[in-house]
Amino acid sequence: MRQGAVLAITCLALATVVAAMASLNVALPDIARHTHADQTQQTWIIDAYSLVFASLLLPAGALGDRFGRRRALIVGLVIYGAGSVLAALATDPNVLIGLRALLGLGAALIMPATLSTITSSFPRDQRARAVSVWAAVAGGSGVLGLLASGLLLEWWSWESVFWFNVLLASVALAGTLVFVPESAESRPAPLDVVGAVLAAAGIGALVYAVIEAPVNGWSDPLTVGGSALGLLVLGGFVAFELRRRHPLLDPRLFRNRRFAAGSLSLTLQFFALFGFMFVIMQYLQLVRGYSALSAALSLLAMPLGMIPTSRLSPLLTQRLGVRGPWVAGLLMLGAGLAVLSHLDGASTYGNLAAGLIPLGAGLGLAMPPATTAITDALPKELQNVGSAVNDLARELGGALGIAVLGSLLTAAYRNDLHLTGVPPQVAEAAESSLAGAAAAGGTVLHQAQAAFTTGLHIALLGAAITAVVTAVAVAVLLRRSPVGRTQDAVSLDPVAHGGQQRPE
Repeated sequence: MRQGAVLAITCLALATVVAAMASLNVALPDIARHTHADQTQQTWIIDAYSLVFASLLLPAGALGDRFGRRRALIVGLVIYGAGSVLAALATDPNVLIGLRALLGLGAALIMPATLSTITSSFPRDQRARAVSVWAAVAGGSGVLGLLASGLLLEWWSWESVFWFNVLLASVALAGTLVFVPESAESRPAPLDVVGAVLAAAGIGALVYAVIEAPVNGWSDPLTVGGSALGLLVLGGFVAFELRRRHPLLDPRLFRNRRFAAGSLSLTLQFFALFGFMFVIMQYLQLVRGYSALSAALSLLAMPLGMIPTSRLSPLLTQRLGVRGPWVAGLLMLGAGLAVLSHLDGASTYGNLAAGLIPLGAGLGLAMPPATTAITDALPKELQNVGSAVNDLARELGGALGIAVLGSLLTAAYRNDLHLTGVPPQVAEAAESSLAGAAAAGGTVLHQAQAAFTTGLHIALLGAAITAVVTAVAVAVLLRRSPVGRTQDAVSLDPVAHGGQQRPE
């Protein structure tokens, strides 16, 4: 086995699907002009991918454990590449929405298989370093996707974004066929079909409600009803899984403090990260006047901080224990967001970089131990499910971050914007969004930019507080156990526990 090649190929496949979460935002204006998509269709061209991706992660992870992680990776890359070819040829917005959903299916097969292939291929003494590379790619690929899309759109049309996906998927597929070993289990547990359906339905309903919340409002019946339905179905999933001999995901795993800390930490890290990226791209383009490419280039200070610390994190964890670097990373993330919450129209790039570097460095320190905590809690035969939990935490956190921080931004923006002496239609357009105010220009735009920075302050300060609260929660969960007891071990012996997986 060529472990370096395995790591490179799986990280390329990972980067392909993670970049697609953010990169199409840059191309959306071109897509709208060429396909005549209305505002709702534009929203779902972006969100159909995330909705299907998040809904199918747990079932797709279980399929990988049963039928083979390499096989899941190959099928996912074929679906993803073929869907990207069709999307590049599409001219109807509804067809494009359906194809983005198909890409979400491919991504749901790919992403868990990448991490579980690494954890099953590398010996324990090398696994933390490999996972740290995976985590850095997962954290930085969103920014690199924005940059790649901006570069492509400088010379070509929006279709080039999908052709770039085809190229990446093709290279990853060829590398998988040549270098990646199969890691299917010889005696897999029976597939939990009912659990898979309940998980997909509950997560799908919850993510749909969260995605639609900024548009419909958090008190809208669709938002409240969708959230309630999703939580009800997930409650049924938990009750069903507790009685299963071979559950898709045993809820008792969350008694393991490291598993619980990892899941919580990744959810709230990506809550902060994706919410920040949603807010900052608007600030850079509509307040600072940057082009899409310039805005993406401006964010490169973040991976510059992330990459070195993600490589350093396993060494610090080995020497100091998992708690210190993990909590320190979350505090650095909060500090970076707090600095960025003070940006305004007169801020220099130095002010931006002063927040981006500690933000990236904090993510680089905190993501590897959180990811490793989840995968190490499960035995080899359940690595794909563990990887799916890790990926689901990221997806759900990202969707919540965009929805919640976007709502905070919008509410503050509208409360702070007071326009007088302008036509009603101009005022209505400006109050709907900063982009609407940009069309009016002049005094209207100036007032709207000031209101937007107020909203940015509140949203990013909320993200910073979330990161600090997460640091406290992780520190509590990782506190030392009383002598003679441990909360970190997980027994998955079906004989010892009557056929069920039980954390000790």
